[in-house]
Amino acid sequence: MSAVSKRSALSPRQLTRSDERLSFIYLERCTIHRDANAITAQDAQGTTHIPSATIGTLLLGPGTRVTHQAMSVLGETGAAVCWVGEHGVRYYASGRALSRSSALMEAQARLWSSPRSRLAVARKMYQLRFPDEDPAGLTRHELLGREGRRVKDCYRAEAARTGVPWRGRRYIPGDFTSGDAINQAVTAAAQCMYGIAHAVVTSLGCSPALGFIHSGHELSFVLDVADLYKTDIGIPLAFDVAAQDEEDVGPRTRRALRDRINETSLLNGCVDDIKRLLLPGATGSSESRGDRDVVTLQSDHDHQVASGVNHDGPEHYGDELW
Repeated sequence: MSAVSKRSALSPRQLTRSDERLSFIYLERCTIHRDANAITAQDAQGTTHIPSATIGTLLLGPGTRVTHQAMSVLGETGAAVCWVGEHGVRYYASGRALSRSSALMEAQARLWSSPRSRLAVARKMYQLRFPDEDPAGLTRHELLGREGRRVKDCYRAEAARTGVPWRGRRYIPGDFTSGDAINQAVTAAAQCMYGIAHAVVTSLGCSPALGFIHSGHELSFVLDVADLYKTDIGIPLAFDVAAQDEEDVGPRTRRALRDRINETSLLNGCVDDIKRLLLPGATGSSESRGDRDVVTLQSDHDHQVASGVNHDGPEHYGDELW
């Protein structure tokens, strides 16, 4: 095997496109190293080789140790890296975003910066959650009122379905055990969903802070995205867990949500929903979805021109790459 320092970095054209990669790989309790342009995961059962260019996002769970050279090859091949809790349930930190394009970030900032388009995205989010309602023409106050009513209806319906007594949402920040079993389950599910949404948002290169419903917090957009799945996944699962047993409801909720995420391919669905919200006309290949590795220069009237050339005068006088 040649020395790592003698290997040249891969060019963007040599890398696997994002839509051809594995959406994520989760590793835990192992040592991650580099072998040529692959990473290796070594544990008590042996060593597994994983081509780094086929990884969308690498989720590092408890007990993982990763070498500098492994992180280097992951960076060269454009893989995102997130440090997470057991089986990807909680999100702690991340490396670079998976996407080399700023298209999603720019679209998010553009939509967020206009009150009209910001409200339009909020309405789309409401319709994603409750497709049987038409939010067109609703004000923000009306959206919040309808959302609150639908969530209350969801709590009552799940209580009736499972037989779990529901006396209202009770949660004191920082004091998880202050609520009853069902409130603890709802809190655990919500916290896990925030971690999952945070991992997806950062992997796509979006800003966690620029929310369309929530505002004023560093995770506003994360809270927006997590709430998309509150009434379909989070609340029903919390009631299912609380109905089984009131002991250790927090850990059991996290494990049950982990399994539900795998069953429903939630990570893939979350990526698609974010792209539909921010780039509604983007369909088909990765290039049309804003995954291109292209650098342009901003000119007048929102016109983009090629980078790497001298734009002084009517003609370009050769390349000016550094």
